[in-house]
Amino acid sequence: MCFSSHIQITPERACRVLDGKVVIITGGARGMGAATARRCANAGARVVITDVLVEEGTATAKELDARFIAHDVTSQDEWAAVVAQTLEEYGRVEGLVNNAGIASLASIEEQSPEEFQQVLQVNLVGTFLGLKAVAGAMRAAGGGAIVNLSSVAGLFALPMTGGYGASKWGVRGLTKIAALEFGRDRIRVNSVHPGMIVTPMTQSFGAVSGEGTFGLSPVGRWGEAEEVAEAIAFLLSDAASYVNGAELAIDGGWTAGEGSLLPPPRPPEGA
Repeated sequence: MCFSSHIQITPERACRVLDGKVVIITGGARGMGAATARRCANAGARVVITDVLVEEGTATAKELDARFIAHDVTSQDEWAAVVAQTLEEYGRVEGLVNNAGIASLASIEEQSPEEFQQVLQVNLVGTFLGLKAVAGAMRAAGGGAIVNLSSVAGLFALPMTGGYGASKWGVRGLTKIAALEFGRDRIRVNSVHPGMIVTPMTQSFGAVSGEGTFGLSPVGRWGEAEEVAEAIAFLLSDAASYVNGAELAIDGGWTAGEGSLLPPPRPPEGA
């Protein structure tokens, strides 16, 4: 898919909507992060992949002719180092995808305080630190775009996701606050809310590709990482220049029913 816009994007450049932009992608070693890195690189961006998975991150970066930096998103010092290294190599930062995250499935009574705090540290505090770290560099560059990965679990309540859901609701709110604070500096901040997406993390919970694999979604299947990456690339691009503080559900219509846990109705036979 290629995006086009009346804003400085000619037909011959329609597929390179991020041409020359410098974009940092956390958790970019695999899954949605790697798919996003691939999409951004194909759109012409200079990509910096960060992750705690050094071997996989290095391989992904090599494939895309990108830069890899080992990075724990819960460390303010490591965030500062990522931005400093990016500025040293490319001279600016114009895009950030706060994708790094972890998940857990447990009831509130069963989840330990330590596990709850760990999920919040990675998913929410990591996003907060990323916003802080890139704001100055983006302001110096004349603006930029930030995409924070929330979830459908940040749009409606899902049982057994106490820590994860709390973190993703937090990312959703933090995104809107940052959009208000950064907007006058031409820094746009938006959140995406993937539904059930096939990734290495969700495959451990039973995710599979193909039609008829997820009955709670009106389209009847799990989503693919590349479908999320397309939306992220759009939000990073100038085609989304007036999109700020928005939340985009990428869930096949699951949240159209406000997260109903019942399968969508089917028309009667012969209708």
